[in-house]
Amino acid sequence: MKWITRERPKIDRIACPWLIKRFVDFDAEIIYVPYDEVLAEAQKTGAIPFDLPDVEYSHYDDPCTFDYIIKKHQLNDPALLRIAAIVRGADTDRHDFASQSAGLEAIFSGLAYNISDDRELLKIGMIIYDGLYSWATHLFKNKHAQDGPVEQLLLQVYHQYLKREKGKKIPEWAETLKEMIQDQLDTNMVFSLQKASQELEINPAYLSREFSKYFDNMTFGDYMRKLRIEKACELIENTSHSLTEIGYLTGFSDQSHFNRIFKKVIGQSPSLYRKFQRNKN
Repeated sequence: MKWITRERPKIDRIACPWLIKRFVDFDAEIIYVPYDEVLAEAQKTGAIPFDLPDVEYSHYDDPCTFDYIIKKHQLNDPALLRIAAIVRGADTDRHDFASQSAGLEAIFSGLAYNISDDRELLKIGMIIYDGLYSWATHLFKNKHAQDGPVEQLLLQVYHQYLKREKGKKIPEWAETLKEMIQDQLDTNMVFSLQKASQELEINPAYLSREFSKYFDNMTFGDYMRKLRIEKACELIENTSHSLTEIGYLTGFSDQSHFNRIFKKVIGQSPSLYRKFQRNKN
């Protein structure tokens, strides 16, 4: 079977062909063409279009095309679900979905920058995703420091070094980022790691890795969620906005997501929190 998508792949349009060829259609032929030619060429050749708007194999809210293929073809392999979170985070600039997402995006951004031949890029991508699948199947529980006593010793030295470095001045980019995040408190707080890296002109993989050192030992996603929930608490306590309005004002477009994250951070639902605050006053 032929499968067709847009040219110049980077994340999902390499991950999906790997998933298709390894688990759905072993003899699949992957075709890359310019965006405005995909549907016409699909109709002409009978190829299945994927990863573009208004086709079956596409994004659905946060889940990306990789997620849809897993759901459509009932691929219940736990390793694929681990990879899906990484791909989703890399493809949608939501590195809070998986800690490996920033690294995956950095790798394929670099490869796409260096390689202009889409088929050559896919060939290399197949090897990378084979390796990622082996990790997700056999090695995902391992820490690098579990390899042996030498690694344990190095880790110990590393932590001792960090303790000595704690007194050092916070870097300029972290101070600037704190100001940028603070500015979001008066908006709906839609602020991504990718946007921050662009404005700071810092590699997103580096920013993702270094972020927790200067922001309460949290990932970017966890830190932003904490601020959004703190803002939600302030609005619940001091305004008459409905909980739906508060969820929107703090960057949650989905009410159930707002309720779930609020309860995870605060320990009770927004409605119970509001009731408690009113009774207290």
